[in-house]
Amino acid sequence: MVEKSMKSILVTGALGQIGSELVAELRTKYGHDNVIATDLRDPRETLSVEPPYEQLDVLDRNRLWEVSKRYGIDTIYHLAAILSAVGEKKPDLAWDVNMRGLKNILDLGMERNMTRIMVPSSIAVFGPTTPVDDTPQETLLRPNSMYGVTKVAGELLCDYYWSKYKLDVRGVRYPGLISYKTPPGGGTTDYAVAIYVDAIKKGRYTCFVREDTVLPMMYMPDALKAIIDLAEADGETLRYRNAYNIAALSFDVAQLAESIQRHIPEFEVRYEPDFHQAIADSWPNTIDDTAARDDWHWQPNFDLDAMTDDMLANLRRMQDEGTLY
Repeated sequence: MVEKSMKSILVTGALGQIGSELVAELRTKYGHDNVIATDLRDPRETLSVEPPYEQLDVLDRNRLWEVSKRYGIDTIYHLAAILSAVGEKKPDLAWDVNMRGLKNILDLGMERNMTRIMVPSSIAVFGPTTPVDDTPQETLLRPNSMYGVTKVAGELLCDYYWSKYKLDVRGVRYPGLISYKTPPGGGTTDYAVAIYVDAIKKGRYTCFVREDTVLPMMYMPDALKAIIDLAEADGETLRYRNAYNIAALSFDVAQLAESIQRHIPEFEVRYEPDFHQAIADSWPNTIDDTAARDDWHWQPNFDLDAMTDDMLANLRRMQDEGTLY
């Protein structure tokens, strides 16, 4: 099969944690004007992203089709979603955005014969009955959060569009993502971002999961590398198309605090577990990503201490500049 090249790229959810950094990375790689950022917010409020930018609700099919046609879009990175913690508070909204929004994107891709659709999934697809250590690529998916339910259904829907229509849909199962560029956005793993910010601003942090809670994590540069590498991979080598396990780091909160204390010895953490704990307990400790490493040569670059060094250096720079959120 001859692979088509990506020319004009649309990013939904472009102002979120992943999107705000992915847009910049894609523009560097493919050309600034070839990457169209979209999100719900009014363009007059989007100081964090440069044009081309379009205000877009993925539930608005007519607007989605209009923007796609006007820019000649042939590739979509679909990041618009309601995350785990917000999804538990607003399950109807999570289902609507995460499922109907995804189907709109897939229908658009099919009708316009698009080159590629990238749809990230999440470790939220796993549940309390999934093996927690070295969680396999193919395993039981029985999540107990609405976010997880939508991600499982989304994986199956993407598989359907590939098998039924040969729409080239690809994705990775992201672990918790850590970045200094955007504030936490409503995910269960967002404590791993907030802890760094509070270490800089307050010297202390109150964590909503236990200190022995182990979760798979990834630093944002590796997360961007993973999805772009998969998008560029030879389709003939891919056994799974979407929903590849990827892994980089696994640590508990106490280990994360110790890594920070190398730089800030007086830093203290208190633990007040809340509803996030049940979600975290249903997710794996470590992930087996052998398939991704074999099929498209996935390899992360950051370990825990390297990530901490970079996070704290950049957060301190932002604090000095007056841009720390």
